[in-house]
This record gives sequence, C-alpha cells and structure tokens, in this order.
Amino acid sequence: MSVLYKNKAFTIRHATKNDIPTIYNLILGIAEYEKLLNEVINTPELIEEWLFEKNVAETYIGEENGQAIGFIILFHNYSTFVGRAGIYIEDIFIIPEKRGLGYGKLLLAFAGQLAIDRNCGRMEWVCLNWNKQAINFYKNIGAEPMDEWTTYRLYGNNIKLLASKLNDNIIEK
Repeated sequence: MSVLYKNKAFTIRHATKNDIPTIYNLILGIAEYEKLLNEVINTPELIEEWLFEKNVAETYIGEENGQAIGFIILFHNYSTFVGRAGIYIEDIFIIPEKRGLGYGKLLLAFAGQLAIDRNCGRMEWVCLNWNKQAINFYKNIGAEPMDEWTTYRLYGNNIKLLASKLNDNIIEK
C-alpha cells in the first residue's frame, strides 16, 4: 500500500485492485447522494478493467484510522489555451458522516499538489447546481464557477448514432 499523505488520523493512498469493492461502494454512495443511483451501470468488473487494466484514471482512497471514508478519481486533460495538461476530477466523495472534518479539502489539496508536481495548468471538475454546500465549499477554496459554459453529454445509442455518421461519409479511394 502506497501512502502518499498522512496526518494524525487521515491517510491518502493509491487505490489497488483490492479496493475495487470499496471503490464500487463509494461510487454507489456518491450516486445516492446525487440522487442518480438509478443511472449507475458500473460494476466491479468494469472498475477493474478501466481503472486498473486500462489505467484511464487515477484513484486515491482517503482513510480515517485505516477505514476508507472517501475517494478521488482524476485524470489528465489538455488545454489548448494554456498549452499544458490539467487535472480533471471526475469524482470526489466523503461519506456523509465524515463531512465537515476537512477530509474533502485534504483530497482536493492533494490533487492540487499533484497538479503542481506535474506542472499542470489548471484543475477542473463539475458540481450539481443544487449542491449548495459543495458550491460554497468550492468557492471558499478559491474555485471559480464557469457559469458561461454548459456541459454536454452523449451516451449509449446517441454515441453510436453519431459515429455512424462517419461511416456514411467515408470515401474509398
């Protein structure tokens, strides 16, 4: 187990394959909190494939006295304007009974240190508009909302439909 940060009670470490059940349960926890539990199609098998075999994102576990109480999943993106990679935080979650103790701020600070160590140009994430507690927290640490941007998403059959447009227009030589 690779410990990357430790204070009196809180530890941040790299997740391992042994953490797959914990990661899955934390994903369910964040989905329940966000009232999106019915949208979770992830499985422990998919977590193993995408996070540990294909390594598309980094996962870190936050522990209080050896018990997993949260996580952060992040990956690199690239800013054409800044000319450097950035860190995109896909999810950050602390179980409800451990909120308000500074653990979320420590996970974000940890991601910030990764961004500095890797010479990244920025960090980004999204937050649900109704989550006023999180919005206030993010503003208090100096994060700026990108109100002029709207996030768009394609998934499932709409991705297939879009991709089929490519096949419709291929000119063979």
